[in-house]
Amino acid sequence: MKNPLSAIVKSVKAFGRELTRPLPQLGSLVEPAPRPKLGIALGGGFARGLAHIGVLKVLEEEQIPIDFVAGTSVGSVIGAGYASGVCAKELDEIAHLVRFKDFSRWTFSRFGLFSNDKMAIFLGKILRCKTFEELKIPLAIAATDIISGEAVVFTSGDLVAPVRASCAYPGMFQPVQIGSRLLVDGLLAHAVPAMPLREMGAERVLSVYLAAHWVKPRGPRHVFDVIGQCFSIAQDRMCGPWRAASDLVLEPEIGDFGYDDFVRATDLIRAGEVACRAAMPTIRQWFAATQPQPVQQQNAAATVPATAKS
Repeated sequence: MKNPLSAIVKSVKAFGRELTRPLPQLGSLVEPAPRPKLGIALGGGFARGLAHIGVLKVLEEEQIPIDFVAGTSVGSVIGAGYASGVCAKELDEIAHLVRFKDFSRWTFSRFGLFSNDKMAIFLGKILRCKTFEELKIPLAIAATDIISGEAVVFTSGDLVAPVRASCAYPGMFQPVQIGSRLLVDGLLAHAVPAMPLREMGAERVLSVYLAAHWVKPRGPRHVFDVIGQCFSIAQDRMCGPWRAASDLVLEPEIGDFGYDDFVRATDLIRAGEVACRAAMPTIRQWFAATQPQPVQQQNAAATVPATAKS
């Protein structure tokens, strides 16, 4: 007959071993990595800039958050509207109503055939605020000092005057005076304002470049075509810096549209949508690492701490 005391001792030892044995690994979720801050740079292009709205529509539909916006020329108009709280759908509706006459008027001046002072009225109707500080999304607007040639980037203060300056296309519109500076279109300094976004803190930069020549094969129609074509050629040759500051460049197919084709808003916006949808796999990858991922986690009895992450 076995010793009862010995059986009890064995049972206690077995129980003790079970208490000290590591628990099986349990499925858990690693805390997501911080989401990269996304900035979108909207280049110039007159009516062709309506393609920017298509890009914004797709980003909204895909729930891609935008942390910073920067705009040049027409990009500053759309960027300011969006940053002030006007959604892409509303911008779409506005685009179908706007015409060149809504923000320009003839003038007799040595410095330009048009004044864009009417743009102040136009912007007053569509913007949800009057200053950079009131914007829902931080915004940078690019202009160029016509005297020094320096880039001038606005991120604070009054909103309307910098947008007017950014849209003051040389030869067509009169320069805009802000403080001691005489300013013209930002395309001369930041054709696509990707670098200002980096300075604002953007970790990913999505740039929208509206590459198109102003002159068709049959030749220029008037002096504006000549001026526009000169700037288009120069712009194509100055892409290096802003492309280097961009993670991804969208180039909507807008070559068949005229610079004043506001009546073709539907097609221009669609061109932006098509370009952005084609790029969505890449854009989604930027945010993939920020989603919670299942991992094998060990308890404190294991050799690797529970808080360690691969």
